[in-house]
Amino acid sequence: MKARQIAAGVFALGAIDWDRRLFDSLIPLPDGTSYNAYLVQGSEKTVLLDTVDPAKKHELLAQLASVPRLDFVVANHAEQDHSGALPDVLARYPEAKLLASTKAKGILLDLLEIPEERIVTVDDGEELSLGDKTLRFIHMPWVHWPETIVTYLSQERILFTCDLFGSHLAASALYADEGSVYEPAKRYYAEIMMPFRRAIVRHLEKVKELDPALIAPSHGPIYQRPAFIIDAYADWVSAPPRNRVVLPYITMHGSTGDMVERLVGALMERGVAVEQFNLTATDIGKLAISLVDAATIVIGTPTVLGGPHPSVLAAAHLASALNPKLRFASVIGSYGWGGRAVEQIAGIISCPDIEMIAPVLCKGLPREADFAALDSLADTITSKHKEMGFV
Repeated sequence: MKARQIAAGVFALGAIDWDRRLFDSLIPLPDGTSYNAYLVQGSEKTVLLDTVDPAKKHELLAQLASVPRLDFVVANHAEQDHSGALPDVLARYPEAKLLASTKAKGILLDLLEIPEERIVTVDDGEELSLGDKTLRFIHMPWVHWPETIVTYLSQERILFTCDLFGSHLAASALYADEGSVYEPAKRYYAEIMMPFRRAIVRHLEKVKELDPALIAPSHGPIYQRPAFIIDAYADWVSAPPRNRVVLPYITMHGSTGDMVERLVGALMERGVAVEQFNLTATDIGKLAISLVDAATIVIGTPTVLGGPHPSVLAAAHLASALNPKLRFASVIGSYGWGGRAVEQIAGIISCPDIEMIAPVLCKGLPREADFAALDSLADTITSKHKEMGFV
């Protein structure tokens, strides 16, 4: 990929990773991803904003072959998919200084062993003149690491946001197709940004005050209409949950599956939307997306060695770690001779914002009394959604 101009003296660099299918050895990438870097050439100074994943550093270095001098490199975020090529870039440009937040400096020293004398820290709101262009550095901690900054090019009103507003999407288009990018952007938010939604609420106000003409993240396409992604984030972080139940489950011999089928049908009859996920085959990214707007999670599990199925434990941990706007939770499932499935799951997902609704457990196969209890659970969920105004 060659460098592509987005404004006078401003170029998009980096690499499209069409074939990558897993991030952090955890997150599925059904649409691949990209690692975006940006070159800003002023009348006096030249700056590179972020780099790329080490696996793609040869592409970035090839794009920089025609750039004779770099005065500065900005590390908006220290994670290796953006910082991994920094040692190579700094080795090619020995005169360049690396600009980062104070917290990023320590992380970069630990992760990449960059010589400390090459790093210059920048304060919140500090500006850097490039001659006819001015960069402003704005601290935005916890989107999604504590050291994160964004960089604003004042004259062109371009906001370089690194991970904030990103999307894991490999696409040849430089600019976002809003219909195509919405789900990858929501997936990215759900998997990476949602745990920090309370911090993002504050940072969105800073972004709105800047009134950017372009938002240029370091994953996925550039937004020519920033309101599209800003408004989407405002909805994801702040809007009330919707009248929706997320139901991840495992069934081993069919009993829990029968219970899931009955509960899903009962909720649908009562006008409650349901998203059902069989954890033996679920894309956890899809599960994460569903949690963004859901009011309730019901976890279905058989009992394995006295506790929940291990895959259910992982899903419960994910739901807790992602910190969605859930208001209610419950557990359904079956057991053979006893166990602590409910207690273990409740211990993982319980928090002050979530009300636990009485579980429905059956011994062996579910019978009429158990199905009646599931209908009653559907009644309770529907009633609580109505009380909260979600219906």
